[in-house]
Amino acid sequence: MTNAQRRLFGTDGIRGVANRAPMDAATALRLGQAAGRFFNRGQHRHRVVIGKDTRLSGYMLEPALTAGFVGAGMDVVLLGPLPTPAVALLTRSLRADLGVMVSASHNSYEDNGIKLFGPDGLKLSDEQEIAIEAMMEGDLTSALAAPSKLGRASRLEGAQGRYMEAVKASFPRGRSLEGLRIVVDCAHGAAYRVAPTVLWELGAEVVSVGVAPDGFNINDGCGSTAPGQLSALVRERRADLGIALDGDADRVVLVDETGVVVDGDQLLAVVAESWAASGRLNGKGVVATVMSNLGLERFLNGKGLNLHRTKVGDRYVGEAMRERGCNLGGEQSGHLILSDHGTTGDGLVAALQVLAVLVEEGRPASEVLRRFRPLPQKLVNVRHAGGSPLEDERVVEAVAAAEAELGSRGRVLIRPSGTEPLIRVMVEAEENALVEMLTARLADVIRRAAASPSRVAAE
Repeated sequence: MTNAQRRLFGTDGIRGVANRAPMDAATALRLGQAAGRFFNRGQHRHRVVIGKDTRLSGYMLEPALTAGFVGAGMDVVLLGPLPTPAVALLTRSLRADLGVMVSASHNSYEDNGIKLFGPDGLKLSDEQEIAIEAMMEGDLTSALAAPSKLGRASRLEGAQGRYMEAVKASFPRGRSLEGLRIVVDCAHGAAYRVAPTVLWELGAEVVSVGVAPDGFNINDGCGSTAPGQLSALVRERRADLGIALDGDADRVVLVDETGVVVDGDQLLAVVAESWAASGRLNGKGVVATVMSNLGLERFLNGKGLNLHRTKVGDRYVGEAMRERGCNLGGEQSGHLILSDHGTTGDGLVAALQVLAVLVEEGRPASEVLRRFRPLPQKLVNVRHAGGSPLEDERVVEAVAAAEAELGSRGRVLIRPSGTEPLIRVMVEAEENALVEMLTARLADVIRRAAASPSRVAAE
């Protein structure tokens, strides 16, 4: 089975509409059986930890996964609602063979997803996911344990406390958040208890929103993908900073005291400059994706640091960080990985690193969080009915012409979506008019190529 033939696993586990294949109980059961068989190695008692966010469908998927793992002979430790990074952390801390997070991240409640972590707390590789999917499509009889070898399920008391102590330990010793008023929007998601508590215990005056999950309201007009409510509340309460997490709290965007939203690129710049100055930045650079703004790259270069780009997906950012020896990486969306403190993106830990800089510099967030001027950037999605419009000679020629016109003054990025029949067209340049013109031109060429395919460009 090749990457292109995978039906279930995408760039971030399995995701889909709840109670519809593949995000149904039957698939979750087989996933538990197959993953349990795959990670059943050696004679020790095998263990898997399972966390979830606050979606109603979590009550369906969690027990189905539990049944699959128990049937495969693995003991199951249930964590309840906890952020994705907490699951990765506890997978390692509890010496589990596997970690599972039931969440669709920033999607609405109708969707759900399943992410898998290995015993090292890292997301599974493409090869591991391909092997598990192949097992799911085959006969799983051999994966089933004998009656005497069935696993047991238990709930871990104090899971939230373990994670909160680890998060607080990431904040510089001897500093506190006293004197700061912080508004935190937990998106009615997995961090609705832990995030306000951590901030309060570190000394901040905390105003909490998005902390009343009902199974349906996760990410509904709130959180990192809809920070408008947070911006208004920061201004209204005259807060020093706003923090917006997503449904599973693995990403964050910040709002300064004026209500202006600050994305992941600026946060990377803030942390990178601070860590470089204190000798904490490893690898002489930062890892980000092809979507990060050219302004970030120029800023880092001006500080003698490199920006290493990967394809979109936090898993690829993490892999590149390990390959290059970097301890800081992330995405423009606010998915920051700080490997000194965890193995995957952690919105709360990232926010605390930025707050540490705010405390150290003693200046308003509107000044501290503006490290560079972002270049105008526009992203357009072009829907298509299949085929390979990017290989059409008209598209190839149009992209080459746009790149030649921009030269060193900007970038063109054309890529297919990994989850939908969309072509994503991104143009970045120093002049907004040029961005608008080139984006429209390229999108139009791709639409025409998708509607009436022409000759494929010669390689």
